[in-house]
Amino acid sequence: MSSVPMLAEPDFAQAVGTPLSSSASAGQASLVYLGRQPILERSRALHGYELLFRADSRNEAHIRDHFEATAYVVARTFGEFGLREAIGPHTGYLNFSRDLLFSDVIHLIPPDRFVIEILEDTVFDAPLIARCAELRKAGFRLAMDDVATWSPELVEAVPHIDMLKVDFLQCNRDRLSKIAALAKRERKTLLAEKIETHADFELAKTHGFDLFQGYFFARPQVLRSRSTGPAQRCLLQLLIALSGEADVPALESALKQSPQLMVRILRFANSTASGVGRRIGSLREAILAVGTRKIARWVQLMIYADGTTLSPESDPLIQLVGARARLMELMIEHCAKSVRDEVSGDAAYMTGVLSLTPVILGIPTRTLSEELKLPAPIRDALIDRQGALGHILSIACAFERGEAEVIAAACEALGTLTPDHVAALGMRAAAWNDDI
Repeated sequence: MSSVPMLAEPDFAQAVGTPLSSSASAGQASLVYLGRQPILERSRALHGYELLFRADSRNEAHIRDHFEATAYVVARTFGEFGLREAIGPHTGYLNFSRDLLFSDVIHLIPPDRFVIEILEDTVFDAPLIARCAELRKAGFRLAMDDVATWSPELVEAVPHIDMLKVDFLQCNRDRLSKIAALAKRERKTLLAEKIETHADFELAKTHGFDLFQGYFFARPQVLRSRSTGPAQRCLLQLLIALSGEADVPALESALKQSPQLMVRILRFANSTASGVGRRIGSLREAILAVGTRKIARWVQLMIYADGTTLSPESDPLIQLVGARARLMELMIEHCAKSVRDEVSGDAAYMTGVLSLTPVILGIPTRTLSEELKLPAPIRDALIDRQGALGHILSIACAFERGEAEVIAAACEALGTLTPDHVAALGMRAAAWNDDI
């Protein structure tokens, strides 16, 4: 099989955590931090929060790399704090670099809950304009961050975003009215950021700004939480055993290592098992009632939810990884016999589950492969997108992004599936994910 061109997926490990072999995995609880700064409406009612990188309890950013900072914020928001604690019922704002706008991590963000801020040094060329159109069509709201001056480049970019965040510390006051007029003409929301005085607040209101942010209202607050990484890493060690036909004692022993997961499994069994006629009160009963294979699959997905406050059905990460893993399993089942002889549906499902661990757990893919002693086909697919599993993973990721050309190229390299077949299987995967 020939190799398939693929979009480079960033390694989030450097940004969001420690590897499996670090001292953090020895059971020592550690703290993780997240900054947030309020964004207010004209009435000073709370509109939302911008989520900010904080490495420790000091209210300072010290950002060396915007890519790493955003990766950290996304991972901590969904993997440690949960939306309820991070932003409550309000709108969240996240800074995204150009690379992240084109990456899979965008699919972890609920578009109805967040505004994506595009960093000020991002060039609005043809590929980015097309990407903005895709994201807005998918329901995302886009803001241009740190606008400080009027320019022809700003005029060209404004039609492709939804909001302008104007930096009041840097913006030339002579240009402020021109920027505001441009936004209003294009019917874009205006957010005044870095408001530090009452005079600036009044000036922003005079120019028709809709939202406001700055030290005049509130300095960023630092949230902190106990890291749930060690528990999740413990569960990751069980993935290999649980991915196949695990027997009841093995599953029961595995689940008892996480009391939180035990409660979830019992709830899951009582809400989905039919024909039992009485309440299920033990792990063994739950496993027998629901079935070892379905329990094993559900455990794998719950690894991504461990420590969050979101319910499984509303957690975007679980939705993404569940649908991806199931789509990969279905594709293998519908491949030619030569492909099915090379890899199994279980291996495909496992690959889909593991493909997002760097995002949420901060574990480098290569480290994960070594620590879990992954079979070569899964390892090669995760690290280099090689082999049949690598092609299947490329198709699944491209399907999520709507990249028809990548899907077609991977299908051709695989020599069996067609893009139309992938689309049909994608619908089945989504339906299955809803059921589980």
